[in-house]
Amino acid sequence: MKPAAAPLVNGPPTLVPGMMEPHRADAGASRERHENVTNDVDTVIFPPTCAPVPLAPESVSMTPAPAVPPLEAESPAFALLDRDHSILSFNERVLDWAHRPEVPLIERLRYLCIVSSNLDEFFEVRAAPHLIAGSAGDHKGTYTVESFERLAEAAHKLVARQYALYNDELMPTFATHGIHIISHGERNPAQRKWVSEYFEREVRPLLIPVGLDPAHPFPQVANKSLNFIVRLGGKDAFGRENPIQIVKLPRVLPRLIKMPAKVSDGKTLFVALSSVVRAHLSSMFPGREVGDFSQFRVTRHSDLAVDEEDVKNLRTALRQGLQHRHYGQAVRLEVSASCAESLASFLLAQFNLPPQSLYRVHGPVNLARLTQLADLLDEPKLRFPPYPASYPVTLSPAQSFFERLQRGDVLIHQPFESFDGVLAFLREAVLDPQVLAIKQTIYRTGADSELMDLLREAVRRGKEVTVVVELKARFDEEANINWAEMLESIGAQVVYGVVGLKTHAKMLLVTRREGKQLRRYGHLSTGNYNPRTARLYTDISHLTADPMLTADMEAVFVHLASQSRLPKLNRMWLAPFDLHKNIVAQIDALGVAAAAGQPTRIVAKMNALTDEEIIGALIRAGQKGVKIDLIVRGACTLPAQVPGLTDNIRVRSVIGRFLEHSRVFYFRNGEDESLYLSSADWMNRNMMRRIELAWPVTDPGLRQRLIDECLVAYLHDGRDAWDLGGDGIYTRVDRDTHPGEEGASRVIEAHGAQAALMNRYASRGHLRDASSN
Repeated sequence: MKPAAAPLVNGPPTLVPGMMEPHRADAGASRERHENVTNDVDTVIFPPTCAPVPLAPESVSMTPAPAVPPLEAESPAFALLDRDHSILSFNERVLDWAHRPEVPLIERLRYLCIVSSNLDEFFEVRAAPHLIAGSAGDHKGTYTVESFERLAEAAHKLVARQYALYNDELMPTFATHGIHIISHGERNPAQRKWVSEYFEREVRPLLIPVGLDPAHPFPQVANKSLNFIVRLGGKDAFGRENPIQIVKLPRVLPRLIKMPAKVSDGKTLFVALSSVVRAHLSSMFPGREVGDFSQFRVTRHSDLAVDEEDVKNLRTALRQGLQHRHYGQAVRLEVSASCAESLASFLLAQFNLPPQSLYRVHGPVNLARLTQLADLLDEPKLRFPPYPASYPVTLSPAQSFFERLQRGDVLIHQPFESFDGVLAFLREAVLDPQVLAIKQTIYRTGADSELMDLLREAVRRGKEVTVVVELKARFDEEANINWAEMLESIGAQVVYGVVGLKTHAKMLLVTRREGKQLRRYGHLSTGNYNPRTARLYTDISHLTADPMLTADMEAVFVHLASQSRLPKLNRMWLAPFDLHKNIVAQIDALGVAAAAGQPTRIVAKMNALTDEEIIGALIRAGQKGVKIDLIVRGACTLPAQVPGLTDNIRVRSVIGRFLEHSRVFYFRNGEDESLYLSSADWMNRNMMRRIELAWPVTDPGLRQRLIDECLVAYLHDGRDAWDLGGDGIYTRVDRDTHPGEEGASRVIEAHGAQAALMNRYASRGHLRDASSN
């Protein structure tokens, strides 16, 4: 079928990949013209550079539906891919960016550090059940001896790849730029003197070696802390042979220290804290002979478990739990590659770990801390060029948000457009005397947040401020507890959501007096209210004054605060009530339509896909003829492209400069289409154990923009995309996989969807600046 040529706001959904190329629109467009453009901004200011490409089944060549019986709805009768291996596979794809020679050197190091940080969290959260099953000798169930051994083997291979890259590529390349992390053996006398003085001045006063004997058992070693184990010869001051000493390195000390120019010989030299301590171990044990030694680091299970039904004060219980997080069950032990077998065995016994949990590394035991090197280097040429996000193109800094939203909804595509638009909306609400109430959910906002300062100012100005704070946001518990206590102390109404459920929905609702009426204005988002991550994650912010949508938001806030019965919502889908069943029903309805010969299509973008019932629905629909494309950044347990099972389902992952985080779900049934944004991934925990939202984008122009930028652009990505095979293996795409389709973009093929979006919004920003002058 030839692509439809109808305008973007009419007819079947159309995406224009060619629009991703830099536009040469009239730079002299007037400010008046710009401000009058609302929902059809792309068709007016940024005309397509090619014919529209329909997001319809005919636009993508797929295998016809196989003639096999439909799957039963109750449970999927197929083998899912392993979730934990899928998570490790995601990190392999991230590590690929660290291997790419065209990526600036410091950024390659950052990607290496990101993988290390991700692995830390993986072990802290996902490893314990496998380890317990392996230690218990279990051979049945989800977690078994075999699952533990397979996972350990995969993790060891990934870690080996990391250190091979670090030693064989990254550090030698840094050396060509005169940047070195210099070891003790490489340091000249002047450098050794400086290191010795630094050790005596900054390090030694903070170190207390602990000798092990009956009065001094093995000390508590905190999660992910850096330590040394040392074997000593001779006898101690009391004539005893206690040979093992443990030296804890305080977290307050930097892991990398930049050496001064006077001893650097014109180069940029750093010394690792572990190297500083290692060089001075002998001086710490006068009268004893230092034998074998090694740095080591233990990772512990750190997922807080609090029985909310049994605690009287969740905040107090969580704060107490945080005190014990650093000393949970050990799940991984990292030591230097040269660590003596006797010391490694001793440590494994102390932490009750099997040999598979031992990781011998050729370098620092915590690569994640090398982000300090990236932060300390003043080398712009070795970094990505700064990307200044444009102010949201459909907003004007000089115009009231309330006036603008009365004309129509606004979308902000972060980080290509700035999160400042969201902050400006809240700031106007705080300063506007007609605004009576502000309600907001907080999941992750960071320890230093302008947004929280604005809420505090709103309370000071006498507005009714209600904040739903999710205390159980993993690894953000302490920051959220602190914010909750601060807001409560100044008079805000702080609630903690529903017992047993995490509040993961992202909402901001403003109630304003306008004449004799009260009118609501809302902000919904696929991502968190965190200005820092808003510069690093792709997300969609949706600003609206739609009465039906904002009434739904009000009902959800009342439900969260009062635990009252939830009324029937107008447009929103809410987990754990109807989000899951509505998604499954939507997919099943398309299956019925496809079987009846209707053109059908599903394209969904998310961070993870692991829910078995949704996967079963997708497979049933695909078998009936629905064409399905899934853009899943991370874990995916659906086996795509399996002959006779998932021929009509493709799964791809896109890994770019920014972390893909937006959730966008598109369904087409004949001429009817719907598109939802959501806070939820298609995971059981999101559907059943969290408060999550999905909401429709009903404006045709805005819906088309989302289809354009969030879906088909990624389906055409020929640079940063990976396609999933039925065996669970991802293959990197090195070309546009749909080159025969009219409208395929050369920019996307050459640079990837994210780079094309960066170009697009840079051109929008330039046009905006020109039109405002």
